[in-house]
Amino acid sequence: MFDFEATRHVADITRVQARQNPGVTAFKFKDRETSYAALDEAASRIAHALIAAGVQPGDRVAVYAANSDRYMELFFGCTKARATLVGVNARLAPPEVAYVLDDSHAKLLFAGSHFYAASEAALAHATNRPPVIALDGGHGSWPDFESFKASGSPVDPMLEIQSDDDVIQLYTSGTTGLPKGVQITDAAYLGFFEHGVGAKWAEYQAGDVVLVAMPMFHVAGINTAVLTAGQGAKGIILEQVDPVEILTLIETEKVQHAFFVPAVINFLLQVNQKRPTDFSSLERVFYGASPIAEDLLVAAQKTMGCSFTQLYGMTESLGAGTYLSPEAHDPALGKLRSCGKPWPGFEIECKRDDGTPAAVGEVGEIAMRSTVLMKGYWNRPEATADTVRDGWLYTGDAGYFDADGYLYIHDRVKDMIVSGGENVYPAEVENAVFGHESVADVAVIGVPDEKWGEAVKAIVVLKPGAAPDPEGIIAFTKGRIAGYKVPKSVDFIEALPRNPSGKILRRELREPFWAGHTRRVA
Repeated sequence: MFDFEATRHVADITRVQARQNPGVTAFKFKDRETSYAALDEAASRIAHALIAAGVQPGDRVAVYAANSDRYMELFFGCTKARATLVGVNARLAPPEVAYVLDDSHAKLLFAGSHFYAASEAALAHATNRPPVIALDGGHGSWPDFESFKASGSPVDPMLEIQSDDDVIQLYTSGTTGLPKGVQITDAAYLGFFEHGVGAKWAEYQAGDVVLVAMPMFHVAGINTAVLTAGQGAKGIILEQVDPVEILTLIETEKVQHAFFVPAVINFLLQVNQKRPTDFSSLERVFYGASPIAEDLLVAAQKTMGCSFTQLYGMTESLGAGTYLSPEAHDPALGKLRSCGKPWPGFEIECKRDDGTPAAVGEVGEIAMRSTVLMKGYWNRPEATADTVRDGWLYTGDAGYFDADGYLYIHDRVKDMIVSGGENVYPAEVENAVFGHESVADVAVIGVPDEKWGEAVKAIVVLKPGAAPDPEGIIAFTKGRIAGYKVPKSVDFIEALPRNPSGKILRRELREPFWAGHTRRVA
């Protein structure tokens, strides 16, 4: 459990756990295990090393790496130095990494071994070229992380933390336009813990085994790791998402808790059909970051045999917002397409265009208000003002509440298809198509149509051995949703493009169909 009385700041997490659970394993990564006492000492050493390198309170420190135990040592070291960790998306191309380095004004860059060449290329593009620390060593020119850490004193610096300090800066996916740095404060993180525990989903016991599989440069990944440490649990860190390794670790490490995006759940079920997994240790699966098809959810519940909790939020809300409790996952209740009810401490409304709250069942833009929201977008006051208005964070998602207070997500507002004057939300169509026995994955987009303005197109990934049958898929879908929502055509693809949080990059799928059109909407 989280000790709120003793943990007044994020930097206190390792201090408290080092006192209460010194010998308990904090993180296991491959063949390395780090106790809470060792993690706390590492954080102190790194903080001193950062300060000696000229890092001041409020300065940004970038990390461009895959998941590892060192990533978390650096995170906690930054909190003790009052520095802000900037998690760089590991899928970015060098020019995009250069943009993040320039935008954040990072004072140091910690690069993982898989990204040494890409880091060198990024620095060549960047105006800001900070010193680089080789997180995994072995680079001919850059000092290695272990030597950097060893240079710092093990004595805790005990700087006076401010609640308004930015703990972490995560860049939005950048599916449109340039990425924006989301500033998450110390106070917001503590509020996240408080509300998550208050909602009864985020409770771990000391020694519980938690799988940290999602990327740490994404809010879901870093949150899982920090929640693990905050409660003295044991985090099993996966370097990158690998369905076979995930299933192996669930068995060998007796994993009890895990967070997955729906796309990963889908992959796990497909792999499990070929190599059945012992899920008996698994107690809870959390999922979110993108809509999930009802058929996939039912199959996952049946296969894994544990409780499921859905979490809906965004980077700007630290991943917090609503949750669908395990009890609400009973198919008989009819709430499986919902993303649940607001967390304690959250106000959530679906807003009409004029800012008034939509009626029950009426689709509007989802907005939320809470203390667990971003401070703003780094150096982007206009973008901040456009997203946060009158204290409400406008998510860009379209949804509605039912009469029981459950929130339903249709899709991103910008992804809405207008066909013959009717609004069609891709997620609803995808949910219908996904139930077809040949469909492994699906994305729905709007394509130009002379008659209707836009026509609904499904882009399908087939299950192994399945034959393309567009007419069969269309006929199947007709029985599940209204006629105007049914795909007019079906294309097939080997894999759908997704960002690291699992969201489908519909812009990439739409581009070939809209190329040459001066307007990209109907």
